[in-house]
Amino acid sequence: MTDLQPIQVIGGGIAGTEAAWQIAQAGVPVILHEMRPQRLSPAHHSEHLAELVCSNSFGAQATDRASGLLHEELRRLGSIVISKANEHQVPAGGALAVDRAQFSKDLTDTLANHPLIELRRGELPQIPAEGIVVLTTGPLTSPALTEDLRRFTGMEYLSFFDAASPIVVGESIDFEVAFLASRYDQGEAAYLNCPMNKDQYLHFWRELGQAEQAELKDFERETAKFFEACLPIEEMARRGEDTMRYGPLKPVGLFDDRLGDFRAPENQIHRPYAVVQLRQEDKGGQLWNMVGFQTNLKWGEQKRVFKLIPGLENAEFVRMGVMHRNTFINSPKLLHATLQFKQRPTLLAAGQLSGTEGYTAAAAGGWLAGTNAARIALGLPTVSLPVTTMMGSLFDFISSASPKHFQPMPPNFGILPALPQKIRNKQERYGVYRDRSLSDLATWSHQTKISDREVSAAIGA
Repeated sequence: MTDLQPIQVIGGGIAGTEAAWQIAQAGVPVILHEMRPQRLSPAHHSEHLAELVCSNSFGAQATDRASGLLHEELRRLGSIVISKANEHQVPAGGALAVDRAQFSKDLTDTLANHPLIELRRGELPQIPAEGIVVLTTGPLTSPALTEDLRRFTGMEYLSFFDAASPIVVGESIDFEVAFLASRYDQGEAAYLNCPMNKDQYLHFWRELGQAEQAELKDFERETAKFFEACLPIEEMARRGEDTMRYGPLKPVGLFDDRLGDFRAPENQIHRPYAVVQLRQEDKGGQLWNMVGFQTNLKWGEQKRVFKLIPGLENAEFVRMGVMHRNTFINSPKLLHATLQFKQRPTLLAAGQLSGTEGYTAAAAGGWLAGTNAARIALGLPTVSLPVTTMMGSLFDFISSASPKHFQPMPPNFGILPALPQKIRNKQERYGVYRDRSLSDLATWSHQTKISDREVSAAIGA
């Protein structure tokens, strides 16, 4: 038994799930608050923890890629989210993608069965005034809690729009047209590719640009600001005839063996003008996610326009694209690199609410916020990671960037400190970043690991 007061984690998404697990693993009791299913959000479909609402992909796995390096850092630090993602992985070329239903259910069951974790269902409309609290309510924070956080910080929120792509039943896709391949043959051929010639593409582009969107609410219309990494496909179409062809529909590096090798000069005539990719959504390959097709079109318009894509003429959609408002705090003004609020060190924030972008970054924030919350409870000093690691550089950025123009930041090598020597080859340079990061992380984690003796002293065992 422990005499420690439970830490309260508000929000059962990726960050909250990771935070609660790290707190409990440190020997500190935790109450994890999740408002679903008593109160649903505009984007979630289940009551499970860590539900993935935008995509089922955690990004590239290779450790010389920013997301892959972040995966590896979390893996070495004992992340429950990355561990379960590995267990429920589905083919996705070089990416770490999961069967989202199995992934979130397993995490829910695992946390619910932990003796130090209490899962409470129901909305928490205010930040608890006392005790240690980790705020991980994500981009869809409830209106009541949003207002309470606004009062606490004395600041208005920044807002942007995020969107989820449609999911198509595999059996409804025309495999006489679509072909399996990964770009530049990287990894297993795990993407379905629907090629377009120029006439097909231009017809699709015109119809997409003229399609009717769902009406935004007044509060959304006033604050609408698209986040570039998750731009609605119809917004891309409006930006120009070739915008999609240089984005998610780029035709490069995809070779249909049925038509011969595109790389051979005599087969250049077969090269598509644009390609729509679909990524496997589940282990059985029954569901396919339209890559880059986040959208706010009305559902009827989505069916009409997306069925213009070759191979999807008879597509059956199990989920249409949706769009919703996201919120995040101005972290450079409010947070330390430890993810503690400057005006209340016993309150911490993590996930998209803190201004990081992406599932893996949310898990990283949950790891650090949970670790530091446990350290506070145990009477230990809080920690920040080395800025030479992807995790450390990300949290250093969100706590030190210019508050005036602060926007959400995904993991990327551009935020890491420069190397002492210049390396022109990008892949080699990223490899050196990786080696430095993992070496520094190993030293840091050994020095900061919470010992059993420290836990026993804190709980009076």
